[in-house]
Amino acid sequence: MFKKLLVANRGEIACRILQACRELGIRTVAVYSEADADALHVRLADEAVCIGPPPNSESYLNVANLISAAVVTGAEAIHPGYGNLAEVPRFAEICEACKINFVGPPAGIIARMGDKAQARATMMEANVPVVPGSEGPVEDARDARLIADELGYPVMLKAVGGGGGRGIRVVHSGDQLDQLMGQASSEAKAAFGNGQMYLEKFIAEARHVEVQVLADKHGNMVHLGERDCSIQHRHQKLLEEAPAPGVSSSLRRRLGEAALAAAKAVNYVNAGTVEFILDKRGRFYFIEMNTRIQVEHPVTEMLTGVDIVREQLAIAAGQKLSCEQGKIWFNGHAIECRILAADADRGFAPSPGKIDEWRLPLGPGIRVDSGVGCGSVISSYYDPMVAKVIAWDTDRPQAIRRMQAALRGMKVSGLRTTIPYHLRILENAFFRRGDVDVNFISRRMSSV
Repeated sequence: MFKKLLVANRGEIACRILQACRELGIRTVAVYSEADADALHVRLADEAVCIGPPPNSESYLNVANLISAAVVTGAEAIHPGYGNLAEVPRFAEICEACKINFVGPPAGIIARMGDKAQARATMMEANVPVVPGSEGPVEDARDARLIADELGYPVMLKAVGGGGGRGIRVVHSGDQLDQLMGQASSEAKAAFGNGQMYLEKFIAEARHVEVQVLADKHGNMVHLGERDCSIQHRHQKLLEEAPAPGVSSSLRRRLGEAALAAAKAVNYVNAGTVEFILDKRGRFYFIEMNTRIQVEHPVTEMLTGVDIVREQLAIAAGQKLSCEQGKIWFNGHAIECRILAADADRGFAPSPGKIDEWRLPLGPGIRVDSGVGCGSVISSYYDPMVAKVIAWDTDRPQAIRRMQAALRGMKVSGLRTTIPYHLRILENAFFRRGDVDVNFISRRMSSV
């Protein structure tokens, strides 16, 4: 195992990785921007290095400064977390060139799966079901219209290099296509440096279901079941749960087999997530593969008992998986609420500020992943995540009740949070009976 590791991230995921390293006896290096000098992840690490001014582009996305920090401190490995540089092939390449272990898949796999059009083609070759759509990037609006007319409206415009809900538009007619394609392409260009778009048939009343996979360097590979991530606002997830409501054991098996086929098609290594759209008839279609740890990984950990971050570290160090497919059990039900510093009544507008009071929920089956505490400042420079609250119980109704009790017992003052909104979701009759899809917020939570 590594002796020292640098965490190239901030916030709750940095704290999560630091805890795993502590359990494994790995010394840690935190990096921080000038705005994060007093952040929790800085205090938890054995060493800390300032890597630049507050803007992400000048600090957490500054590859030269991150590599320099690793070299100066003697870190053998870098864990990128999620977001930021986690799925940037060039960063993985530079780590390799500097003989620093990158905790994630090789750069070539990141690049192949990061190009959504190429990923679709790969899955088609592997006989993994994909959403009907263009065979590759569309050349221009005219080409897009020809394909859309053949598919039938509505269709989805999606960025080839996209992620995080950016560069996506639903198109209901040919008249909308030119304008929305320009908007989506510009958004994708600004966010990912790639304005190429591709088209997919829009699946009505679809659910977003994803499967966690782990693969080591010795050819061993497992899946850890599925998560439902359908509760989204503008393609940004708010609540996740596992197992997905209404998914039969037969469908779960087929989803797992498809996810493993997807991973095997690219000789995948480390932790990854294969994302699917699931329609009302139980048919599922590959949409993308995330080549990193996911925000929602705790629900899978609570369900299976597998520590995904520790597995990531072990895999990167060349060790074999500690789990076998036939010995993975899915116990009970887990729900995660992403608590944001945001005003749900104003379209989830960020609500930066200082936390004056911080009281966490208590009790069995409750887990809180966070990178803040009393006195912490939620900065406008970064993601407005305050905490992830995870509740586990023996079945879904019990898990919902436990989550409700947890959120009612949580206190965060000094800024607005989504706790009241999450409680409204949990109380919603459609949610309680598992009647969810990706349009749940707009269809079932009418005030937003």
